[in-house]
Amino acid sequence: MPFDGIVTKAVKEEIQKEIVPGKITKIYQPTATELVFTVRSKGKNHSLLLSIHPTYARFHLTNDIYQNPAQPPMFCMLLRKHLLGSIIESIEQFGMERIVSFNITARNEIGDTTYKTLVMELMGKHSNVIFLDKEKEHIIDSLKRVSMSQNRYRTILPGSTYKLPPTQEKVNPLEISGNEFLKGIDFNAGRIDSQIVHLLTGISPFIAKEFVARTQLGSPKVYLEKFMEFQEQIRSQTTEPRIYRNKKEDFHVLPITSFQGKSEHFDSTNAMLDEFYSGKAERDRVKQKAGDLYRFLKNEKNKNERKLKKHKQTLKKAKKAEHYQKLGELLTAHMHLVKSGDKTVTVTDYYDPDQHSLIIELNPNKSPSENAQGFFKTYQKLKTSKQVVKKEMKKANTEIAYMEQLLQQINVASESDIEEIREELREEGYLKKQTQGGKKKKNKQKKPMPEEFISSDGTTIFVGKNNKQNEYVTTRLAHRDDIWLHALNIPGSHVVIRESNPNENTLLEAAQLAAYFSKSQASSSVPVDYTKIRHVKKPKGAKPGFVTYDNQKTLFVTPEKSKVDKLKKQG
Repeated sequence: MPFDGIVTKAVKEEIQKEIVPGKITKIYQPTATELVFTVRSKGKNHSLLLSIHPTYARFHLTNDIYQNPAQPPMFCMLLRKHLLGSIIESIEQFGMERIVSFNITARNEIGDTTYKTLVMELMGKHSNVIFLDKEKEHIIDSLKRVSMSQNRYRTILPGSTYKLPPTQEKVNPLEISGNEFLKGIDFNAGRIDSQIVHLLTGISPFIAKEFVARTQLGSPKVYLEKFMEFQEQIRSQTTEPRIYRNKKEDFHVLPITSFQGKSEHFDSTNAMLDEFYSGKAERDRVKQKAGDLYRFLKNEKNKNERKLKKHKQTLKKAKKAEHYQKLGELLTAHMHLVKSGDKTVTVTDYYDPDQHSLIIELNPNKSPSENAQGFFKTYQKLKTSKQVVKKEMKKANTEIAYMEQLLQQINVASESDIEEIREELREEGYLKKQTQGGKKKKNKQKKPMPEEFISSDGTTIFVGKNNKQNEYVTTRLAHRDDIWLHALNIPGSHVVIRESNPNENTLLEAAQLAAYFSKSQASSSVPVDYTKIRHVKKPKGAKPGFVTYDNQKTLFVTPEKSKVDKLKKQG
């Protein structure tokens, strides 16, 4: 994902226009890698996100709502002590590097003016936010401390002098002349895009490939001409923020002329980044937190699929039960033709209208009577197994459907949803119950918290994102005439409209939620059933979250994240 120096420059310019000068009124640290500042500027509150997530490191203004821990981490408390009520005076970028500094005027305990700096370094897994005392030029603290044993070039510890990361001997694309650019490129060496990445700061492989595509591999003169145009685009901030959607998503602020596929334009770089990264970091944390759970469910599903395959083979074999009965009866009728030690016997097939001969294979180590009894025993065994196997197949199919349901729920779960899924698996006997001092730990039952949405006309819509929430929404929270929705014949969320007669638009919005929070989230047309709650029943002994319903009608919708985001309840 190309959060390169060009994007850094664009977002820095936009943020500066929006929040400088701005007063820091709130500081939160939702996770170990994220900081959120509420900045009051020009009569408005803005949320500024700084993230050093190893995969999704970035900074931008955001509209997302973050869940904060009950007890703020130490770094957050330190920032609150020094920066609450302070003013962001300016934002600077170091050349075209992915390093920016927020220069802040604050007041100490006795009211004297002090100058602080927050430095944001965007360097993948080495990203960091470093809090500096600008006057004393030393580090007060950082989100991630780095000792000498971890980095010989520089330490990032309280009291150390701040030092910029080592340069890579690259050139600022705004400070290099066209001729110097041409001298830095060996046109006979191949992979010109890689050479550009190693020559210029702030240029990602994504944008380097775009630059080469613009030249259409022409002469050096063409490269010179396109470089001058490219340089002017960066300098003049001629931005066109777009997300490019293909097999994988990309974004940039420069127009990508070589891209073929779907793209979405945004009014600002901040809006583009907020849309692109929204939920990605949380899903990544959920993936890590639920990694063992996901593997367990996948293994259980695979185990039951193997069982089902074996049961099908047994059932196929069981269809021959009558054949063994027939062989036993024919052998009994022709016993006089068989001698001990015979390997085969030819008999008349009385069951055949044409009375053809039939060769029966025998076990020479058994007597004729024992061979006949063997056929009858096989017949009885297969006849019995047929009934047992059908029950086992039904059980295996139920288990597979249950595991698929839970796997789908993990895909849309938030961090708080994962523990509810674990607790359900403990209650159902799939996972061991937690113990404390050798005794089973009694967990205080918390009320499930389904996600709440608001339709365009103000109607409340509840969405259960795991089975505990689904059962709570359907059997406890909803009134009997409320409208219940679910994606047809696939794992998904129970959705309830708190209204007995919703208008068509609200019904479509709720169907949109049911489709989005289902296994068919990426499909273009998803059938969604809806009916009144009184027509929804949970069969006795059914798995959690499983219900039957009737009197339903069906809608077809295309799930769209942007529509779902608009329905989210704010606050």
